Parts: sequence; structure tokens; C-alpha cells
Amino acid sequence: MAAVPEPDATIVAHYESTREEERISSGLAELELLRVKEVLGRHLPVPPASVLDVGGATGVHAAWLAEGGFSVRIVDLAPRHVELANRELGRLGVVAEIGDARRLPAADASADVVLLFGPLYHLTERRERLAALAEARRVARPGGLVAVAAISRFASLFDGLARELLFEPDFLPVVERDLADGQHRNLAGHEHRFTTAFFHHPDELRDEISASGLEVRELVGLEGLAGWLPQLARRWESPAGRDRILWAARAVESEPSLIGLSSHLLAVAERA
Repeated sequence: MAAVPEPDATIVAHYESTREEERISSGLAELELLRVKEVLGRHLPVPPASVLDVGGATGVHAAWLAEGGFSVRIVDLAPRHVELANRELGRLGVVAEIGDARRLPAADASADVVLLFGPLYHLTERRERLAALAEARRVARPGGLVAVAAISRFASLFDGLARELLFEPDFLPVVERDLADGQHRNLAGHEHRFTTAFFHHPDELRDEISASGLEVRELVGLEGLAGWLPQLARRWESPAGRDRILWAARAVESEPSLIGLSSHLLAVAERA
């Protein structure tokens, strides 16, 4: 078996230096978290089914799954993530270890659910993404789920408008490349402009999942337009406002012409 390439040091350094555990845990950013719970919840088996959370970081999803009775194991590239997850979530029975999505430290057909919420963001070559998807399929039991997250091809364009970065001369080339081939590079090293990544067109994500031998049950856009509208943060603070924003995201989640409007795509697939 060919050796797995070493992880990109730039990507590992990005996650070692940022507080991923806080990214979607409060404010309007929590929209992503609640929508993942909602969409994934439509497909999850009954607890205590086993979940392998690949790229699970510090356990933002592992926590709610474990609290719901699932048996959760995290595999992540970043040592800081693994250390924090073991320290904070051990009380829930969550175990975290260092590993690579392209060669998982897990036996064949050993998990009821495999989550790939992050690895496909940073595997910039199609063959590497297919390798990660094939590993997820290998580890999933027959009839088991593989849930895959991706960043939309159009994320930098909309982010550039929302935060007015598009009017900065060095940001336009980043967006142009994202739109052309999905290859996102923060060559200038600007803070809050993400790291080396691949941004998917929704059709491309569906194709890669199918090519790996998985059957796509559902592919949706998570946040809809609301994720790009920071003025909605005050609405998010009230239960009624939150419900209306979630309703708006659901209303367009499967509309083919609007799936790519969301910053994040989520596909739920099944191993036949």
C-alpha cells in the first residue's frame, strides 16, 4: 500500500493556532451547528450506535452526539485538538486520537456512522478526497452512514461581499481562483482568510461521493443566505428570530440553484 503523504504543515498550524472549539458555538455562527444537528438527525440510527468523527477537532459535534447516547471516537490531525477533546469530553466516554482521513486507524465495518466534517476542506487533490471517502466507506458498516461536509465553491465571493474584502486588491485574485478551480490559497497569510483548502461545487461533491461507492441520500446547503448577513446576529438572540432564520435555511436547503449559496454543504450517504 502506498504511503499517505504527510499532512500540509500550513493546515495543521492553522488549527493549532485557532480556537476551533469556539467557531460555531455562539452567536449567528451557531446556525451551522444547529443545521448540522437538524440534517444529520434525519438519518442517524438509534443510540448507542457508534460514530467515528474524522476531523472532529475538539469535539463540537462529538459532544452533542455523546450526550445523546452515541458512542463517539474522534480522529484528528491536530495534537491540540486531540488533547483538548480527551480532557474535556472524556467524561462523556469520547476518545480522541491523532490520525489521517486517508488512512484511518479503524477496522473494516466498525462504525455505524462516519463523519467527515472537515477533511475534504483541506484535501486539495481529487485523488486524496476519494481516498478519504473510500476509507470512510471501508470503516462504515453495510447500511451505515457517511456524512460529508464541504465548503461551497462560492464561499469566498459571498464572504468578500459580506465583509467587504472583495474591495481589497489582494483578495480578488483569491476569489477568482476559487471560482475557477476551487483551489483556495491564503498566500499572503492574512488572518481570518482561512488556510489552504478546496471549495466544492455541489455537483462535484455529489460526484466524488458516488465515485467512492457510496449512495447519496441527501445533499443540502446548510446556512442559506442568512450565514452571510451579520446584521441578523441581533435576531438570532431571540427564540422567535432564531426560528425564522432556521426556517429560511430549510426553505432553500435542497433547491439546486441555491445550494451553493450556503457557505457549507452537507451530504449524507449510505454504504450499500
